[in-house]
Amino acid sequence: MDKQFPMKRAVGSAALAAMLVLTGCASQKAPATADVAVSRNAVQNAVQAGAAELAPAEITAARAKMMRANEALAARDYRLARELAMQAQADAQLAQSKANSAKATAASDALNEDLRVLRQEVERANSQ
Repeated sequence: MDKQFPMKRAVGSAALAAMLVLTGCASQKAPATADVAVSRNAVQNAVQAGAAELAPAEITAARAKMMRANEALAARDYRLARELAMQAQADAQLAQSKANSAKATAASDALNEDLRVLRQEVERANSQ
């Protein structure tokens, strides 16, 4: 039996362990990067929907979490980056929903006002 066999086996095991760690990190990086990108798009969509004016607290929270997710990604803390990105996405979707709801409410209010004015004009025309 070769006297160097235990040493070769230890080096081989260490190399395998290092490769598994690197593979694990690489496999976490891709989903984290994708989640951050999806969340970034969600924040942009919310802003385009008017969230900055109509849901400022929610969009501010989403932006803050996006910044922290980007920092975690840069620090290679992929688990934290994914978690923060998912939270940012949820906040952004809430902001977008609130903005859309506020717009729909405003449109409904405007339509109701138009109907009220129209009814008044019809009543005035009928009473003459």
